[in-house]
Amino acid sequence: MIGSSTTHLRGVRLRALLGGLFMVVASACNGSGDGVGPTPQASLPADSTAKTDTSSTPGTPGDTTTTPIDSSFTPLPDDSTGLSTSVAAIDNRSGLPGIVFAVDNIPTDLLNSVYTGSKRGGGITPSNVLSLLSEARSRGARIVLKMSMGADSYIQNSDGTFSLSKWKSLVDRFKSVNLGPYISDGTLIGHFIIDEPHRAAKWGGKVIPQATVEAMAQYSKQTWPTLNTFVHTQMSWLASSSVTYTNLDAGYIQYAANKGEVTSWVTGEISKAKSKGLGIFVGLNAINGGNGSSGIRGTSSGNYSMSAKELTNYGTVLLNQSYDCGFVVWGYNSTYLGRSDVKSALSGLSSKAKTHAKTACRQ
Repeated sequence: MIGSSTTHLRGVRLRALLGGLFMVVASACNGSGDGVGPTPQASLPADSTAKTDTSSTPGTPGDTTTTPIDSSFTPLPDDSTGLSTSVAAIDNRSGLPGIVFAVDNIPTDLLNSVYTGSKRGGGITPSNVLSLLSEARSRGARIVLKMSMGADSYIQNSDGTFSLSKWKSLVDRFKSVNLGPYISDGTLIGHFIIDEPHRAAKWGGKVIPQATVEAMAQYSKQTWPTLNTFVHTQMSWLASSSVTYTNLDAGYIQYAANKGEVTSWVTGEISKAKSKGLGIFVGLNAINGGNGSSGIRGTSSGNYSMSAKELTNYGTVLLNQSYDCGFVVWGYNSTYLGRSDVKSALSGLSSKAKTHAKTACRQ
C-alpha cells in the first residue's frame, strides 16, 4: 500500500513548451529493405520463452484488408487527430526521456537503450516482483504489470466466463508488497487489468461489461491510487458506454495491417479516447499483424510478421501522435527480434519514443 497519493484531476491541462514533441521523420532503417534474415515464406520458429503471457490476440482470421508498403511513404505531422484544443497531460515522475518503448514479455535482462520497457504477466509473483522492478530500474526501463497472471484461464469460471472474484484474488497477492517507490519514480508505470473484455468469444460467449472494467480499475486504485490502470480493447467500445471512467486511466490499442489504413485507424481511436477522458497506449502486433509482404509467417495460422518497412511506416505514424503515453511491440520472439533489419527498424522507433513528450496516461 502506498502511504500517500496524489490526486490526479481529469481534464485538459495546458501543455508547457514541447520542443521535443515534433518527431524526426527520417528513420534509420528506411534504406535497409527486407533482404536480411529468413527467406520468403519462411516460418517464424516458436520461441519457448515468448508466451508466458497470452494477453494479446492477432487480427481477425480471414480479414484480407491490408495496408500496402509505399516506398514514398511520408509520415503525417505530429498529432494528426485534428483535435488541437485537447492536449495531453504530462507525467514527470520518471527521469527517463520521452515515453516507454516496450516489448511485450521481453526478459528483464534484455532491456536496454532500445527496448526500454516490458509488459509482464505470466510468472510474476509477490516474491519476485521487486527483483524484476529493481533490475528494470537499474537498466533505465519501465514496466507494466498484469497482476492477474498471463493466461486468461486464471481468471475464468469453469464455463469460460470472466470471474471477478478470481481476478481480485490474484491482484490481492500484491497488496502486501511495497510497490510504492517504483510507482513514485516511474519505474512501474501501469497495471494492465484485463485483455480484450469486448470479445465475447474469449470469455465464454459473454462480454465483460464496461462497468465491470471500471470496477476493476477502482479495485486497483484502492491499493495503488497513483498507479495507471490500462485495458487492451477498442476505444470505440469503451466510448460506446455511458460509463464515466473515473478509475480507468487509459486504453491500450494494437495496430495490425488488417485494421485498415494506419493514420485513419489511430486518429479514430485517439478521438474516442479523448471523448471519454482516457489516455492511450499504442502498439504494433509485429508478430502476427503484417500484411504479408515480409514473407515471414507468424505464430498464428494465416498471419505474417511485419517487415522492417511496415514497422517503420506504421510505427512512425503511431509515434507522431502527441497523445500517446507509451508504445509496446507485441510480442517477444528472439528469432524475429534477432533479424538485423527488424533491429534497425525498432531502434529507429525507439529513438522517436525518446523524443516524444512525456505524456501522462492519466488525463
